[in-house]
Amino acid sequence: MHRRPLGTTGLDVTPIGFGAFKIGRNQNTKYPQAYPLMDEVEAIQLLHDVLDLGINLIDTAPAYGLSEERIGQALADRRQEFVLSTKTGEQFENGTSTYDYTAQTTRKSIEGSLARLQTEVLDIVYVHSNGEDVWIQQQTEVVETLHALKRSGLIRAIGFSPKSIQGAELAMDWADVLMLEYHLENQEMSDVITRAHAAGIGTVIKKGLASGHLPAQQAIRFVLDNPGVDSLIVGGSKLLHLAENCRLAGFKFRNRAA
Repeated sequence: MHRRPLGTTGLDVTPIGFGAFKIGRNQNTKYPQAYPLMDEVEAIQLLHDVLDLGINLIDTAPAYGLSEERIGQALADRRQEFVLSTKTGEQFENGTSTYDYTAQTTRKSIEGSLARLQTEVLDIVYVHSNGEDVWIQQQTEVVETLHALKRSGLIRAIGFSPKSIQGAELAMDWADVLMLEYHLENQEMSDVITRAHAAGIGTVIKKGLASGHLPAQQAIRFVLDNPGVDSLIVGGSKLLHLAENCRLAGFKFRNRAA
């Protein structure tokens, strides 16, 4: 699959990335339909299939249940084949999310992600916002701590996953990558995408299908037709659906299963 530069990070990513939420968690989701959590064997096979399709960006988070652990189990020996992004700031346990942006917890979060993912370096780490975008960036230690971890070589690029335009704009002063919600029914980040792209900041889109509420045929092309978008994260648990998303993106891909 064709790859695009992710801003000025030096990383190249496919226009479709894989969101690894569903391989690890099925509680408190925003998807329109409930789904059973796949077992370990199914998750490992799906992750190999994702890479075999030609997708080279995999996005996860500690808050995605078993997701990080399963990626590490499945793909440790294929680590050089893909760009890996995770997050810090949110933990999900016993059906509830908690947020912590202190330096100590941020470092512990990164250490945990490195261990679970069985890797020596994380390509991208986003701050998982709880909605208080300005407070997180101006009053907590998370941004400074991520900069220090980047300088130490544990992280290649750092970013922010905001809930507000103001939060996204503040992050443009320090972030290498922004993860933004953008789709047919929510275009408020359009100007941010344009300005970030012009500034050399990577732009990765989340919820491009509005958590499964929009038809893929229209939603995927809408997002990827924006010249400021570097990649669209698409979740899923079915290989054929992922292959169809790749087809809708208009790019050739490898697919042994279709």
